[in-house]
Amino acid sequence: MIETAALTPSEIVTELDKYIVGQAAAKRSVAIALRNRWRRRQVPSPLREEIAPKNIIMIGPTGVGKTEIARRLATLAQSPFIKVEASKFTEVGYVGRDVESMVRDLVELAISMVKEEEKKRIEGLAEANAEDRILDLLLPPGPSSLSTSGPSGEHSFTLRPSDLPVGTGQPPKESATREKFRQMLRAGRLDDRELEVDLREPKSSPMVEIMTTSGLEDIQSSIQDALGKMFPRQKKKRTMKVPEALAALTKEETEKLVDMEKVMKEALRRTEESGIVFLDEIDKICSRGGGAHGPEVSREGVQRDLLPIVEGSTVTTKHGMVKTDHILFIASGAFHVSKPSDLIPELQGRFPIRVELHSLGREEFVRILTEPENALTKQYVALMATEGIELVFEDGAIEEMAGIAVEVNQRTEEIGARRLHTIMERVLDALSFDASERGETRFVVTADYVREQLRDIVEDQDLSRFIL
Repeated sequence: MIETAALTPSEIVTELDKYIVGQAAAKRSVAIALRNRWRRRQVPSPLREEIAPKNIIMIGPTGVGKTEIARRLATLAQSPFIKVEASKFTEVGYVGRDVESMVRDLVELAISMVKEEEKKRIEGLAEANAEDRILDLLLPPGPSSLSTSGPSGEHSFTLRPSDLPVGTGQPPKESATREKFRQMLRAGRLDDRELEVDLREPKSSPMVEIMTTSGLEDIQSSIQDALGKMFPRQKKKRTMKVPEALAALTKEETEKLVDMEKVMKEALRRTEESGIVFLDEIDKICSRGGGAHGPEVSREGVQRDLLPIVEGSTVTTKHGMVKTDHILFIASGAFHVSKPSDLIPELQGRFPIRVELHSLGREEFVRILTEPENALTKQYVALMATEGIELVFEDGAIEEMAGIAVEVNQRTEEIGARRLHTIMERVLDALSFDASERGETRFVVTADYVREQLRDIVEDQDLSRFIL
């Protein structure tokens, strides 16, 4: 994939088009927002701090692509990205998660992301160190080796001639025998050998359950981290084949080489500079009018708690302080019962870009079934291929399924493209069950076959309401 920093808005839209049908306005908005992150980083420092991201709110019924746009953005963005359900948050003082937890989760995600990048960067060095440790086990030390151990015998090491300074008259580290074994190890000729390896136990700390009020969720993990440091990781001898030992030692060497302080610093910087939060179901925290009482108080309270984070504040995490001034927020909601204007005015003002996603019709459903790289038909073709069956969908069958999806959506609940999943599953139910026992190697889905599989359900409105 092209590096995101180099992607222009039109290229971002092209990438989204590979997986999402239609919704051009929404794609344009998120493409511009992503590109603006890069543009801001090119602006000289004094003005750069003043350029705030233009948050987006996507409005549209369920099943039209709002969440899918978020999912694809996550892979495209190559920056810390988190999707959260706004309805899961509660006002401070109520039981549940407070809104600041989304920033803490974003930081954790950024740390994992930077750590993985750092691991890839030092992969070669870690593998070389692991190879050396394997060779040390395969080639016993010579008679001139010195052995030293602590009073309890727990810190023991062997000093080989290879570890002594150059010029002491000892043989060089890369002896001919050692080099020969190294080549054999890389060629896989030592894979059947078993070794006894000293490995560190996985990092663990005593489980401590603490009842905390909203806003103090980090206390439990912080105490567990502190206790984990008080109880150092022990080493344990394990017998394993050379390939397993090499993999385990490479992992251990990688952990040693990763500079976690550097990782934390970079992760915090990325969170502040290029973090993206996708707030799904924001319409569920809208007050519905009629006075503030009961759950309405909590809904409005969540909005008021959300406001400082969206407009820019400092959130305390166990890794340090995080400023949210330049985090991009993209919200989405169906707004069936409520309207965007039901949000508190201050929060409305923090989402200046509004995009409406339209309902999908027959033509879009046909395209959804055939065009995207992950189209449903392509998924089922791949699944049946594992059973040795070539699955073929005729154009008429796809048209028929799209038409039935539209019809059922209009007659019952409007769930958009999600209806296609239930219809496809129903059409291919018999084939999926019998696939492993069928003698045939080719199965063609025709329009008649689709009608035959769905006739009873489509005609009976009560059945279609419950099954489709």
